[in-house]
Amino acid sequence: MKYIEVDEQLYRYIASCTKTIGESASDILRRELGLPELTPEVAEQPETISQPSLDSDIAVEAHPEVEVAAEEVVEETTEATIEEVAPTNSQSFKLLLDDSNLEHMKGAVGRFIYLLQQAHQNSPSAFEKVLQVQGRGRLYFATSKEELLKASATANPKQIGESQYWVTSNNNTARKRAILTDALTQLGCDSTLAQDIAKQI
Repeated sequence: MKYIEVDEQLYRYIASCTKTIGESASDILRRELGLPELTPEVAEQPETISQPSLDSDIAVEAHPEVEVAAEEVVEETTEATIEEVAPTNSQSFKLLLDDSNLEHMKGAVGRFIYLLQQAHQNSPSAFEKVLQVQGRGRLYFATSKEELLKASATANPKQIGESQYWVTSNNNTARKRAILTDALTQLGCDSTLAQDIAKQI
């Protein structure tokens, strides 16, 4: 593979020409330049454009018609490509099965909080979705101890690790398993896997 350096304007133009998620820069340029597709036998497809050594001004002069792509289009393309390349959380969730640290946790409450803490570490930015897990007139998750106590004086709130999230812990083991299953599912875990993880409480 050969690598070229491009300026931001040209990079945005290339990114704005993406037609499918995960499409490589090489595919985009070949299409835009009217070149035939590169077969796997000829060379391996590059995943991204690297940036070592060509004068970026030359590239712009070769294509004076290039304009800066709309910012929102570039952002959407970049996010989609990153999402395609980044690994999913499925492997992280599977690590919660037979976690050796669980045996050191104190009782069902300890295991319940530990598994929620690990789930938060796996998906910190999406963890707010667990706030949607509620019972009939029952609040299970909140962003403060006071909020849970206001909903139920016997909630026995427990902080989930060092996060801003709290969970009620005065439920029986079956209910804890149901709450954890729903929480993991909200975070994108397969429902069957979520149930298997919750059985460890």
